[in-house]
Amino acid sequence: MPKVGMQPIRRSQLIAATLEAVDQVGMSEASIAYIARLAGVSNGIISHYFQDKNGLLAATMRHLMQALSQASRARRAALEEDSPRAQLRAIIDSNFDDSQVNGPAMKTWLAFWAASMHHPALRRLQRINDHRLYSNLCGQFLRALPQRQSRAAARGLAALIDGLWLRGALSGGAFDTQQAVQIAYDYLDLQLAKAERTTAPRERTLDSTAR
Repeated sequence: MPKVGMQPIRRSQLIAATLEAVDQVGMSEASIAYIARLAGVSNGIISHYFQDKNGLLAATMRHLMQALSQASRARRAALEEDSPRAQLRAIIDSNFDDSQVNGPAMKTWLAFWAASMHHPALRRLQRINDHRLYSNLCGQFLRALPQRQSRAAARGLAALIDGLWLRGALSGGAFDTQQAVQIAYDYLDLQLAKAERTTAPRERTLDSTAR
């Protein structure tokens, strides 16, 4: 009989071993036996908790997605102002958080994206992640822009975040996250400037009418 509380410990241990294995040899070479050896457990333990390698990859990705959500919540909760710009900047920052741009995490994200094209369960997980980012961005843009512009701005910023992250992951060198974040900030400012250009003429008209 397994010890009480052992399951969460075992799962965390195996997820950590998966990240380490992907970092060392890549997903294709990270066999169940290799991961089990790194974790110091038998192959059967992995089958018991995750069924197969795809199940272990899905659990590892849920772990990374949870870390992303936690980083986003923490950054947004720490804001001194609740403006759309501040909230959107916090979302951008969280996508380039250390938990998402360290070597093992980046290699595992890349492996997950590739595998999700061939496995329905992983594809569903990827769609959830995509929708979560788009929804969070759109919700904040809606506070400043009309619905149609908000959706377009959210799609654009989500694509830019993914593209900047991907270029950084494939660069082969140190990832300049500050530069990536600044590029995303610049795009954000351009989108929010549309709201300022839209409201400024209306405010001038109202002032003119009042006089």
